[in-house]
Amino acid sequence: MIRLRNVSLPLDGNEAALKAAAEQSLGGSVRSLTVVRRAIDARKKSDVHFVYTLDVSMKNEASALARCRDAAPAPESLWQPPAFAGNLDSRPVVVGFGPGGMFAALLLALAGLRPIVLERGEAAEARTEKVSRLRETGQLDPESNIQFGEGGAGAFSDGKLSTGVKDRRIPWILTQLVEAGAPADILTDAKPHIGTDLLPGVCAGIRRRIVALGGEVRFSTKVTNLAVENGRLTGAETNRGLIPCRSLILACGHSARDTFEMLCKLNIPLSPKPFAMGVRIEHLQQDIDRAQYGPFAGHPRLPAADYSLACQLPNGRRCYTFCMCPGGEVVPAASEEGRVCTNGASPSGRNYVNANAALLAAVSPADFPYPGVLGGMQWQRAIEQAAYDAAGGGYLAPCQTVGGFLTGKATPIARVSPSYAPGVRELNLHSILPACIGNTIAEALPVFGHKLRGFDEAAAVLTGPETRSSSPVRIDRGDDMQSPGLRGLYPCGEGAGWAGGIISAALDGLRCAQALMQELETM
Repeated sequence: MIRLRNVSLPLDGNEAALKAAAEQSLGGSVRSLTVVRRAIDARKKSDVHFVYTLDVSMKNEASALARCRDAAPAPESLWQPPAFAGNLDSRPVVVGFGPGGMFAALLLALAGLRPIVLERGEAAEARTEKVSRLRETGQLDPESNIQFGEGGAGAFSDGKLSTGVKDRRIPWILTQLVEAGAPADILTDAKPHIGTDLLPGVCAGIRRRIVALGGEVRFSTKVTNLAVENGRLTGAETNRGLIPCRSLILACGHSARDTFEMLCKLNIPLSPKPFAMGVRIEHLQQDIDRAQYGPFAGHPRLPAADYSLACQLPNGRRCYTFCMCPGGEVVPAASEEGRVCTNGASPSGRNYVNANAALLAAVSPADFPYPGVLGGMQWQRAIEQAAYDAAGGGYLAPCQTVGGFLTGKATPIARVSPSYAPGVRELNLHSILPACIGNTIAEALPVFGHKLRGFDEAAAVLTGPETRSSSPVRIDRGDDMQSPGLRGLYPCGEGAGWAGGIISAALDGLRCAQALMQELETM
C-alpha cells in the first residue's frame, strides 16, 4: 500500500477524479484507493482548492514509490488496545468524565478491568438543561455547567479535534468517536470537528459502551478527599461515601479548583505553570470568509473559514488566538457563583452569523500577583469576580468594541452584535483586565490586522474575560505516570496540566490507562 500526498482537486471537482490523478502521479494503474485526509489550500486567493492524501493499492508499488516524491509506504494498520494479563484485586477508579477520563475508562473497560468513573457533574441530557438555564435565566449550577459534567468542558465547545501531536493512537480515538455517533468525515478532514450540538450525544454513546463492558459511570459524585496509608492510595472519599481503590486516574479538568485545594492539603506535589488569559473576539463570519478565501468566499463546498494567529511583541510578551469557533457563539463558562468567564462554541454546521476566538496574552508564574502554587488560580478568580461585579451580576459579561478598546473612546456596538447569553454590558475592558494582559492584547491587535485583513476592525467585539484556556497548575507525575507523592494516583489530562485540547487529553487518558495496567501486571 502506498500513501500518496498532495493530490489536488478543484472546488467543483468530483472525487471520482482522484483515481485518474493518482494514476498520473504514480505512473501506473490503481486498483483501489482510500481517502486518508482532505484539506483546503487557500494560500493563493486566486486558486483555492482541495488537497488530498490517499492510500493507494497498485501493481509494481516499488517502482511507483521510486518515481513519485509525494509517495511513501503507507503506515501500519490502526493501533489496537493492549490486553490485560494481570490479576485485578480492586477495580480502578477514574475521576472526571471529560476526554481524558472518558478514554482512560474506555481502555480499562476494553481490557476487562470494569472501571468505576466518578463525575461530579450530570449526564449529558441533564447537563444540557443546566447549560441552557444559565444562558436563558442567569442561574448557575456550580456542579453541572459548561465545565463540569459528561464530556467535560470540550462537550460544549466547538468540538475541535485538531492537534499538533503525532501518535498512532489518534486514528483509533477518532474511530471510537465515530462509532459513538460522530460524523464519519472527522476521519479524513484535516481540521475535524464535531460541534456542540452533537458532542453530548457522542459522549453518551461512549458512556453506554463503557457500561456495556462492565464499567460504571456515577454522576453527581464528587471526590472530596483521598484515603492514604503509608504513601499509598487506598480509597476515594466522595459526597456519597468512601470508594476503596488502589489505582485512581485523576482527570478532574482545568476548572476543578476545589480539587487542586484538596491536593495541596494532602501535600500532593503540584507546580504553577504558564497559561493565558484574555477575551473572546467576534467578527462577522462573512468577513473572515472573505479574508481567507478571497473571491471564492461563499462557495457551497467551502466550510466557514477559520484562522490561527500568534505574535511576540518587542517587549517579549506573547499573544495568540485559541479555540477559534467559525460560525459560532460566545458562551458562559462560569463554574463558581459570583464569577463570570467566557468560552466559545460552534454547532456542527458552523452556520451562525459570527466567528469568535479567544484572544489571549500568555502569562507565567512570575506575573502572578498571588503567592503559592495556586497563585494563578487565585488570579483567575479575582479577574472573574471583578468582571461579575462590574457587569452588575446575573452572569452578564463585560463587552467593548475593538475601536473603543484601542482608543479609549466610547464606541457603540453596531455592525457586529455580541452573541453571548445571558447578555453583555458595555464596559471598558482595561478596567477589568490586568495591564500585562490588556496592554498585550491592545498591542497585538494591529499586528494581527496585518496578518488577517479586518481582524482589528473597530466594529469587532470583545467579550470577557476568557480565563480558562488551560490549567494554571500541573499535578506532578513521574515516568510511570504516577504522582511522586502518592502511589496509585495518576494525574491525567488538561486539568492536571498534561494536555491541551480534546485529542491530546484523550491521548493522555490512554497513556495513563496503559501505565495503570502495566503497574497492575507487575503487582
